[in-house]
Amino acid sequence: MNLNQLHYFTALARMEHYTKAAEELGITQPSLSHAMNSLEKELGTKLFEKQGRNVVLTKYGRFFLKYVEESLQILDMGIKKTRSMTGQNEGRIELAYIYTLGSEFVPQLAGDFIRTFEEMKVTFHFTVGNTYEIIQGLKEEKYDIAFCSMLDKEPSIQFTPVGTQRLVAVVPKGHPLSEQKAVDLEQAAAYPQIYFTENSGLRPVVDKLFENAHLIPKIAYEIEEDGSMAGLVAQNFGIAIMPDIPVLKQLNVDVLDIRSPQQVRYIYMAQAKEKYQAPVVRRFADFVKRRQFV
Repeated sequence: MNLNQLHYFTALARMEHYTKAAEELGITQPSLSHAMNSLEKELGTKLFEKQGRNVVLTKYGRFFLKYVEESLQILDMGIKKTRSMTGQNEGRIELAYIYTLGSEFVPQLAGDFIRTFEEMKVTFHFTVGNTYEIIQGLKEEKYDIAFCSMLDKEPSIQFTPVGTQRLVAVVPKGHPLSEQKAVDLEQAAAYPQIYFTENSGLRPVVDKLFENAHLIPKIAYEIEEDGSMAGLVAQNFGIAIMPDIPVLKQLNVDVLDIRSPQQVRYIYMAQAKEKYQAPVVRRFADFVKRRQFV
């Protein structure tokens, strides 16, 4: 059974005449007869019966027609949607990103892209997660592009640096360190830390920061998401070494520069290597690369 047979079947069911149906389909009458005989043989039943010079559907033909029409409608819808998602000037971009990029970086980037290419009909579907989840999603083709940390030993993923975030020490208002505008990491290490969980892309960055300073952090709590981390600091659960994200301005915390050692975390655009990308996805990736500011 093939798609042509199903189209021929619906045309003959509508026209109820082999010659007229063949003319409409642009094929010969013998070709149409052969296609219908093959279809009936495969199904093991008669779909049409003669009625004078015409043919009409049998009981089983009418039953089969309902499913064929529904299937062809769904297929046609799928074709239209696929074309709309992957066209040259329209489409949908599945975009994933880590929590710290949700308030400004990604919304601004996506908004700038839409405003720059107003002639295009582009929609975004946004997903937020940690770096490990996002990279797995890229491998499974759930996402087209991601913004996250870089992971080692991921040969199937291409990481392109597209930005940086400054790491700072965040303390609750009234903390002994609050009077200082900047601190050494050694000073911060003396206090209990709200720390990133092991599945956070920032965990190895902060680990390396302490390791390079020959310090061992006093981990009081571990959490994955930056906003929640800042909230715990505001409630005096500890202090945190974390990116300088916009939400810090809205909380009851003080943000202190780290004098020594200074550290930034890189933001990467991640894409699966050797995977097909729709034209609008490639265009967005090129747009991001041209705007990188590292």
